[in-house]
Amino acid sequence: MSVLMKIAFYQGIRDEIPNQELARELASAKNADGVKEIAEHLWDKNANVSSDCIKVLYETGYIAPELIAPYAQDFIKLLHSKQNRLIWGAMIALSTIAPLAAADLFEKRDLLIKAISQGSVITQDGGIKTLAQVAAVDQVYLDELNPFLMNFLRTCRISDVPRHAEFIVPCVNDSNRHEFLTILQERLPHMTPSQAKRIIKLQKMFI
Repeated sequence: MSVLMKIAFYQGIRDEIPNQELARELASAKNADGVKEIAEHLWDKNANVSSDCIKVLYETGYIAPELIAPYAQDFIKLLHSKQNRLIWGAMIALSTIAPLAAADLFEKRDLLIKAISQGSVITQDGGIKTLAQVAAVDQVYLDELNPFLMNFLRTCRISDVPRHAEFIVPCVNDSNRHEFLTILQERLPHMTPSQAKRIIKLQKMFI
């Protein structure tokens, strides 16, 4: 059976379980041909099919990122999509492969930043995680991306600060540690106890 026939749409099922099961199957078998078949249908005219396919791919990426890394350029192109589902799905996929595709993603940093700035909460989460992991690969990348990441942390909603701070941690080093901790300290007084607890835990990592 074609692996495409196993996606939720062709199974006649309206939840994500078939897509998650297929992703686990592809990852455990290291089925590169199956992944290729799914990737080819990211551009399917049927939005339900393309939506299922991006789900399968990023779920595969959680388990075996090397299997979907060859499709980094496809995920980047999807950031131009008119379908929000494909945009945030592509950004999640990119977040799973960022260390493996850092050079390509750094080259497209302006597009990633635009997608984050204009995107949904899920797009922003995946995007900040992606940029932070790219920045962690090379100091040159960090020097370029750090201003955006720190400004995002400085200006995002208070409720989002702990989550985004945790996403940014991988790229914090001696060059931006002081700025990172300063922003956290500035925002700390406005947080709920549970939010503050997460920030204090991060602070202790760098003090």
